[in-house]
Amino acid sequence: MVAEILQLLHERVQPGVTTFELDQFAEKQCIKWKARPAFKGYGGFPFTICASPNDRVVHGFPDRKQLQDGDILSIDFGLIIDGFYGDSAITVPVGKIDAVTQQLLYVTQDSLTCGIAASVAGGRLSDISNAVQTRIEKEGFSVVRDFVGHGIGRKLHEDPQIPNYGAPGRGAQLQEGMTFAIEPMVNSGLSGVKVLDDGWTAVTVDGQYSAHFEHTIAVTENGPEILTRI
Repeated sequence: MVAEILQLLHERVQPGVTTFELDQFAEKQCIKWKARPAFKGYGGFPFTICASPNDRVVHGFPDRKQLQDGDILSIDFGLIIDGFYGDSAITVPVGKIDAVTQQLLYVTQDSLTCGIAASVAGGRLSDISNAVQTRIEKEGFSVVRDFVGHGIGRKLHEDPQIPNYGAPGRGAQLQEGMTFAIEPMVNSGLSGVKVLDDGWTAVTVDGQYSAHFEHTIAVTENGPEILTRI
């Protein structure tokens, strides 16, 4: 359900659309499917989606400003159904974007793929972190270190925390049945971020673009299974 709603949101992203409209659509879709938005009311967060365009890294508030050609938009979305959480994020182009920004999106998404591939029983938690970092820094982009992935299940954020950087072979041993939300956040420029006055929206310190991709996955005997994929 998380994947399908994100796909519907992706299809609606175009110049002239507002992130507030996307937020309203996502909430209505949750209601239609008898699911509850995971983010709305969480710690006081007032919206159904996190909408983070351009230099906004994560936790952006939807607003009524129209998206412009050349923007990028990160959409983070989760829901609760039958007592369990799902959580996923995508970053999508608005109209036509330049080649560097396109590469940022590609590398960020591919770093998520690398992190998921490292999520195998018998491995260590930091194997995921190292796989993500290695892929990102190989391309000259920066890993955001202020925010992390996390365990997920009957709560949105469970232990363990999963940084997107670090040496391999450290941390808890991965076991079948573990479920994680892996979510690389990657900046074009410096890795630093700052939080705006709303207390939620994180932006890059240098105004450069940032991308964010996330999947909820399970560690199984047959390797990692992506739960938030159509």
